[in-house]
Amino acid sequence: MSRIGKKLIEIEGGVEILGSTNEIKVKGSKGELILNLEEGFSVKVDTNLAQVINNSEKKDCAARHGLYRSLIANMVMGVSKGFEKNMEIVGVGYRVALQGKDLVFTVGYSHPVNVKAPLGIEFVVEGTNKLKISGIDKQLVGQVAANIRSIRKPDPYKGKGIKYVDEIIVRKQGKSVKK
Repeated sequence: MSRIGKKLIEIEGGVEILGSTNEIKVKGSKGELILNLEEGFSVKVDTNLAQVINNSEKKDCAARHGLYRSLIANMVMGVSKGFEKNMEIVGVGYRVALQGKDLVFTVGYSHPVNVKAPLGIEFVVEGTNKLKISGIDKQLVGQVAANIRSIRKPDPYKGKGIKYVDEIIVRKQGKSVKK
């Protein structure tokens, strides 16, 4: 039995969970998310609490019990509050600009790098070196942020590149001169 799977999910005001046999819909003020459950799982919804129930005796289902509980809890939080990642561009001449809903990065390549906004993701650019990625799907927000970071990863010698705001870059020492 999973400790995480047994925990109850608190449903905030304005959030509604609708469930069928293999599909869970979570509706809120910011949007709607859908999760396909595998056989052996069900969701029991009370007035302001939800619980994921494992109806199967298989080991595979026991292993995924906590996963489905966490996914549904993230869906509830996403449709009510949303998720966001803050990023920072560090380096001389490095910048980001918003063109419509898409981003244009100038990060030391011979050409600008364009990033299209996926459905459900919103970009906000503050100045020329701060970026905020927001959306209701936690996995999608994190994946888009990771893809943007991979355009120009932070350099361990000078610290130049695209990084998360709270990320700590361990600096390496450069070459030393022999005397």
